[in-house]
Amino acid sequence: MISLTQAQPATVTADALVIVLARRPDGPVPLGDVPEVVADLVASAADVLALTGDPDEVHRLPAAGLRARSLVLTGAGDGAAPESVRRAVGAATRALAGLANAAVVLPDDGLATLTAAAEGALLGAYTFTRYRTQDQADRRSGAPLEQVQLLLGHRATKVETRAVERAQVVVEAVHTVRDLVNTAPNDLYPAAFADAARAAAKGVKGVKVTVLDEKALAAGGFGGLIGVGQGSARPPRLVKVTYTPSRAKQSVALVGKGITFDSGGISLKPHANMDEMKSDMAGAATVLASVLAAARLGLPVAVTAWCALAENMPSGTAQRPSDVLTINNGTTVEVLNTDAEGRLVLADALAAAVGEGPDLVIDAATLTGAQIISLGRRVAAVMGTDDARDQVVAAAGAAGESMWPMPLPEDLKDGLKSKVADLANVGERWGGSLLAGLFLAEFVGTTPWAHIDFAGPAYNTSGPYGYTPDGGTGMGVRTMVAVLESRCEH
Repeated sequence: MISLTQAQPATVTADALVIVLARRPDGPVPLGDVPEVVADLVASAADVLALTGDPDEVHRLPAAGLRARSLVLTGAGDGAAPESVRRAVGAATRALAGLANAAVVLPDDGLATLTAAAEGALLGAYTFTRYRTQDQADRRSGAPLEQVQLLLGHRATKVETRAVERAQVVVEAVHTVRDLVNTAPNDLYPAAFADAARAAAKGVKGVKVTVLDEKALAAGGFGGLIGVGQGSARPPRLVKVTYTPSRAKQSVALVGKGITFDSGGISLKPHANMDEMKSDMAGAATVLASVLAAARLGLPVAVTAWCALAENMPSGTAQRPSDVLTINNGTTVEVLNTDAEGRLVLADALAAAVGEGPDLVIDAATLTGAQIISLGRRVAAVMGTDDARDQVVAAAGAAGESMWPMPLPEDLKDGLKSKVADLANVGERWGGSLLAGLFLAEFVGTTPWAHIDFAGPAYNTSGPYGYTPDGGTGMGVRTMVAVLESRCEH
């Protein structure tokens, strides 16, 4: 929970008072309106603690002369850009797990800084303890920080209050994604995800959830979902979540890959790190959470989320390399590699989404290892039609998420040729993420479309940093909400 207060840093009562430090050549300096006693504490601690003000640097020390019980110094790097503030405050609240409350001194009085601090505080205050006993949860990670006060120094305006309320809605959506991604695959399979979607949407005004089971999928010609899911004892689902506000002038479809566990199927993955494949449904979780956030924010844009859900398992009933599937729009696909399954379920969902005539389609998927090879684990790739791709990249920049525009080279399309069907689901190794994007492009026609491949950034295995925890990150939600808000202006 987050609140705005007029209280001053020297007099606020809290378990911790958080101060953002900027890196300077002659040593870190506290940002914001800090009392002399805080400046003195920072100065005296600088040498002892070797303070630098670098990102992710967090130190906690006694708060002598303050009403707060402790002082927390968190680095923002060279300046107070919104993402630097978001990350610094998030690093602090993440480090304060187990405490009841904290107060944050804002680096400046700008609305962008306030918004970033609110988001960072809430994003950092997250832990996943579903599978730990209470004793283990307390000992290993602690409960997330319960209360955060942002020190304004004045009475909050309506604009400031709305900014914080928006932050709470958006971060709640991020945490929904994190929780779903972190859930064990024996508990989160296609039907269970559908149940979770119904539960999450319950009571949200203007939202309707429709679930197609395996019989409805077969009758509807969803050959990609049926093919990928046929090897599992737990059959596929297509979950459609619609938000239809009155007087909406724009409609956006969000499509998410929802492979609740990906063994690779007959084209079995190596055993190393296969446990991470519980995260292969992050795209579906992201679009679900994004449409619910849009509804809670009351955005005047119609949004439909399509969650394409299957479990990709090897068995006597699994699809085989050389099988031919018929996608929802009638396109036939030769399956050359059963581990390139995400594009098959996305093809079905994209075809269905485009069939409803949206103004824009965005899909999100942990689609290719090639994305990680090309951009690393913290930057997502964005492809699609030029305007839609650029809109998503711009929204990501504004939201503080790292995404990079990638091309769809025509010369690579020959790699999708099949000797027996309209398309093959894989081609040569080189440019693998781009080739996957070209495959998806075959199912969107002329509709403006952007494809987000966040195979790396959706699931963090390298240790927590900033406001990002281990496991599910929730990346993509903030970008999608920003895109939807921009569509309200059309």
